[in-house]
Amino acid sequence: MSVPNDRKFLGRLSLPERRYIADALRTETVGGVLLLFAAVAALVWANSPLSASYETVSDFHIGPAALGLDLSIQHWAADGLLAIFFFVAGIELKRELVAGELRDPKAAMLPVIAALCGMAVPALVYTLENIVGGGSLDGWAVPTATDIAFALAVLAVIGTSLPSALRAFLLTLAVVDDLFAILIIAIFFTSELNFAALGGAVAGLVVFWVLLRKGVRGWYVYVPLALVIWGLMYNSGVHATIAGVAMGLMLRCTTREGEEHSPGEHIEHLVRPLSAGLAVPLFALFSAGVSISGGAIHDVFTQPVTLGVVLGLVVGKAMGIFGGTWLAARFTRAELNPDLAWPDVFAVATLAGIGFTVSLLIGELAFAGDAVLTDEVKAAVLIGSLIAAVLASVLLKLRVRKYQALVSAEERDEDEDGIPDIYEEDNPEYHLRMAEIYERKAAEHRQRAQLAGASRDGGDRPA
Repeated sequence: MSVPNDRKFLGRLSLPERRYIADALRTETVGGVLLLFAAVAALVWANSPLSASYETVSDFHIGPAALGLDLSIQHWAADGLLAIFFFVAGIELKRELVAGELRDPKAAMLPVIAALCGMAVPALVYTLENIVGGGSLDGWAVPTATDIAFALAVLAVIGTSLPSALRAFLLTLAVVDDLFAILIIAIFFTSELNFAALGGAVAGLVVFWVLLRKGVRGWYVYVPLALVIWGLMYNSGVHATIAGVAMGLMLRCTTREGEEHSPGEHIEHLVRPLSAGLAVPLFALFSAGVSISGGAIHDVFTQPVTLGVVLGLVVGKAMGIFGGTWLAARFTRAELNPDLAWPDVFAVATLAGIGFTVSLLIGELAFAGDAVLTDEVKAAVLIGSLIAAVLASVLLKLRVRKYQALVSAEERDEDEDGIPDIYEEDNPEYHLRMAEIYERKAAEHRQRAQLAGASRDGGDRPA
């Protein structure tokens, strides 16, 4: 009996993909730690006797007013430095689309559906809470984003014995999440358009694309051009970070003959330390500094806007991603790695409730005209992310116990021949494992045959 050889989402990756994911995880983990330090420093600074100096530095304006760029330090961090973060996100997205999991529509269904549900359900939770409580609906998008750096940092610290497929799931999910967050910012948080500046930004992007296709090299060409594009995009009314995404998507992320790395991977390797080590931490430093007191924490859980953000991150994200993943696995041909269990997926779905960088940015955009409410929403993002991180840490720790025993069994090499005993054909465990895999394959084949027969006969679909 032949079993269909469908590509599995989160199945065994090729060696280049495995190396790429491993390198990305290491870097993102470091970035997550720096981001955490910056956020803590901002909270300490904003709640210390030197809080006035925090406001002074954040509101200090610098830049050429004639070019429309006389911005505060906080705006430079959010609109300027964060464009570097989105540039790297654009490269990651491009790579996934042309050389990663998302290049195969069948394999892409699961993370796309999970990410969509993981954004729609938090928005729905927020909306329902504010309809019932009579709050503002402007912040519906705040709890929709996942902070990949923070989430991966928690996973790296807690989930040391968890399967690599779990990390790959979170990474792929976050790339798709970033794409939809970018679209939300571009569509819903664009102010009145300046078509002259927007036309100039588009023209600059065309020049950028042509130079790339012609093979022109040199940072002294692209960096000044990128700054011009960013400045025009900012003045156009479209959020300036979109310029970074657009340029990242234009880079070629496939290798040609004689190339060890694609241009996109090479540039990402060069720019990522600037993003993870400078841009994102500085954004956190000047965005996370909100006053946290007993009264402020009480307000977070009593006001519909802030409570909607917390519930969206903690409840909406977990239920949305888990439910979306289950629906995709149940009603499409996408499959999870057989080494993963549904409790693993729920733990990662809970972890995705850490919405920091992009959630803070969307909060600033959604309530730009109300400084008090903006700070309250920021506090809600911080508290919701902390709750999600704690809950996910508990769930992941419970799963670690199971996988520690599994890893120990798979790495056992009693005859010291360099090959784990479980993979040697004379080991009974090897045959048992192969039999389990074959039986699972056979059951899947039988189920597909039953479904196909029921469809041909016009009968009811079996449960």
